[in-house]
Parts: sequence; C-alpha cells; structure tokens
Amino acid sequence: MSRQTRFPGLRARFGVARWDITPGLEVCVKNWGATDRWFARGVHRPLTGTALAIAKHSDQPLLLITLDLGWWRARADVDRLRLALCEALSLPEENLIVHLTHTHAGPLLDSEPPDEANPEATIAYLDQLREGCMAGAKAAIDDLRESSLLFHSGSCDLATYRDFPDPGDPQRVLTGWHPDAPADGTLVVARVFDIENRTRATLVNYACHPTTLAWENDLISPDFPGAMRELVEEATDAPCLFLQGASGELAPSEQYVGDPVVADRHGRVLGHAAMSLLEMLGPGQGDMVFAGALESGAPLALWRPEEGELSEAVTAGAAAIDLPLKPDLPGLAEIRAALEGAPSGFRHERLVRQLRVRESVGEGPTSPERIWHWKLGAGALVGVPFEAYSGLQHELRMKRPHLLVLNLANGNHGYLPPAPLYQGPSHYAVWQTPYAEGSLEAVTNLAQEALN
Repeated sequence: MSRQTRFPGLRARFGVARWDITPGLEVCVKNWGATDRWFARGVHRPLTGTALAIAKHSDQPLLLITLDLGWWRARADVDRLRLALCEALSLPEENLIVHLTHTHAGPLLDSEPPDEANPEATIAYLDQLREGCMAGAKAAIDDLRESSLLFHSGSCDLATYRDFPDPGDPQRVLTGWHPDAPADGTLVVARVFDIENRTRATLVNYACHPTTLAWENDLISPDFPGAMRELVEEATDAPCLFLQGASGELAPSEQYVGDPVVADRHGRVLGHAAMSLLEMLGPGQGDMVFAGALESGAPLALWRPEEGELSEAVTAGAAAIDLPLKPDLPGLAEIRAALEGAPSGFRHERLVRQLRVRESVGEGPTSPERIWHWKLGAGALVGVPFEAYSGLQHELRMKRPHLLVLNLANGNHGYLPPAPLYQGPSHYAVWQTPYAEGSLEAVTNLAQEALN
C-alpha cells in the first residue's frame, strides 16, 4: 500500500432502513426445476430488505432497495412494485432501483403461480413484500441526514468461471466450475459516515451467483450474502447492502449443494475481503484521516480529500434501448400449445418460465428496455434488468474502477452473454435468453454513453 491512498466519494444526505422479508413456510420456494419440493421445511437465515436513500439538499431522493430474493418471472410484477413505490413517494422512475441479490433459496416471485404452489399464500406474499418495501422506503427517506460516502475497490477469490466445456460432448457447455478459466473477482465497497464519523451503512458490490444452495436444500436462505452481511455488520454496527454484480458466468467453485454450512463459509470469505477494504476507508469529513503510525512515530495518512474527490453531485437517469430478440424465439401461441401437452414436471416448468419471459419481452422483433445510471459524487452506479456477463462491469470499470454495477435491477428478463457464445457449442445462457447476439455489447455501449 502506498503511504497515501485517496478514495473518491460523495457528500449528501443519506438515510437507511432494514426490514424482514422472510416468507412463511406456506409460501412456495420452488426455484429449481431439478427438485420436486415446493415448500421449505425451515429457515437457514432470514431474508432482508434494505433501503438506502440519497439526496442533495431538498431535491427528490434517489432510492436503492436491495432484497434477498431470486428473480421476477414476469415484468408486470416488478413494474407493479416499482410504480406503486414511485407513486406513493412522488419519485420519478429514474430515481428508484429495486435490486435483487439473486438467492435461489427464496420465495417464488410470480403472481400467477401453479396450483401446486399454494397460489393464495404466494400471491399474498407479493402483497406483503410491496407493503414492506413501502414502509422501508419511507423510513429510509425519513432518516435522511448529512453524511459522507467513500468508495474503495479490490478483489475476492470467491467467484469462479462457471461455463465448463463438457468433456464427453464438444458441442455442449455445462454450468459448472471451469478451473482453468479466469474470473472477474473485482470487489467494490462503499461506506457511509455521519457527521460524527459513525458508520451508517456499507455497500458490498460483488459478482457471484448465490447458487451454493440448490435442489437438495430445503431451507429458506439468502445464500452466501447472509453470512457476509452478518460479519460486516458486526464489525461496523451498521446495515450492509449486498449488491449483485454482473455475474452471468460467475459462481463459487463449490455450489449446487444442500448444506448451509457451505453457504456460510462462502459468505465469510467475501465478508473478510470486504472488511479488508472497508477498514481502509476514513470518515471522509474533509480532514486528514489517521489509521496508525510509521515506526518513526509519524502518522500514516490514508486519505486526504482533493478537489473533486468528495463532490455533492447527485443525479439519476434512465437510458432506453430496443434490444433485438432471437429470430427463432417461440411465440406465445406456440409455447401455450406446448404447455397443454406437457405433463407437470421439469419440462412443464421450463415452458412456464419461457412463457413468462415471452410475455415480458413481447412478440415483436425487439424488446424495449432501459438501464439506470446514477452519479454519486465522484462515484457512479449502473443498474441493468438482466443477468449480464461480467464483461459489462469489466468494460465500464476500465475508466471508473469504483463503479457500482448491478444485475437484476428493476427486473430480469434473461441472460446477456457475449456475442461469441452464440456461435459456439450449446450453452444454457444462450438457450435461456430471449435476446439476440450482440445485446450485451449494445447494453455496454449504452452504459458507456450514459456515464459519459
């Protein structure tokens, strides 16, 4: 470490709130097609919702809500939540991001669940979720007060490349650990301090699929973000927001297990890496911050603000793009016909998911989409409603190393794999996504333009 390290940041008003979103055991949790289990038998760790409000002076706040949930099956369901929040809080749509951590051990998010899913309870949970988000958002806005935020970046080795060529079939790629392929382990953190230098909140932005727990698991769980948060919150005495990065091809090397001990171990790996960065961040109130001394007794300066490092600029925007759909994507009528002839089971569930995606993107040649971009002082945030591959964050961070990049922001309609994968062996991400080749690159270019 150099004797003096500078960290970009923001001076503004911040508010934070935390609430419980753990469903009852009567709510369906079937997110894996490989299991016949519709309901959990217990709770490994509670699921949480956390809201961070950010405002400059008396301006309308920016509101980031992160939820320990998997993915929205239909665009209509997340839009219903977003629009209700915007209307109740008088927020423009670009000021709100509802982000999911992407646990695969949470409740089914579908307002049209199958009969086996106990529809009444599953739909009631979505209503409770909306009310909880409303109360949490208002609490965060009511909590707005002068604070400073500092960014720092480093790395963590938890994430590995999970697209592995099938040794027995050169025409197929498996969704599993590829030990010889590099993975983007970039870790970006941020810490919010009040005027008395107390930590009010931390942010941990990391790209890694929470798929430690899979079809053998029978517990509701946030997966590894739960233990990560516990470790960070015990050290900082403040809420921690986990922000899932561009993790389309990234996951732990040990995954698809039923043992929550493994998920907790993964969480501690990420938590210790995050704390190693968060401990470097000083209060950020405009004076030099000291964190020790050299052998000579001279103080070791970790941070001194310079012009532009702690700005007060807070802006929000949303950029629109029409993404091309795959030309061979089945239409609604074709999918519904296939559903009528498919018995319940794995194939039936895949068709239901395909139907929800097709309903979300429409039947035209393109799908109108948006990405969100926020300026946070000397830092920034980009949120996309996809499961983008890590190339998105890698490209954007070439110029902005402290950039927060969020997958599953305000929706999730499919993977965004890089163009070369469309021409290679059979690949799950390419099979699953409704978007045509080149969509990841188009979204990356759009984000670059928006940030510029």
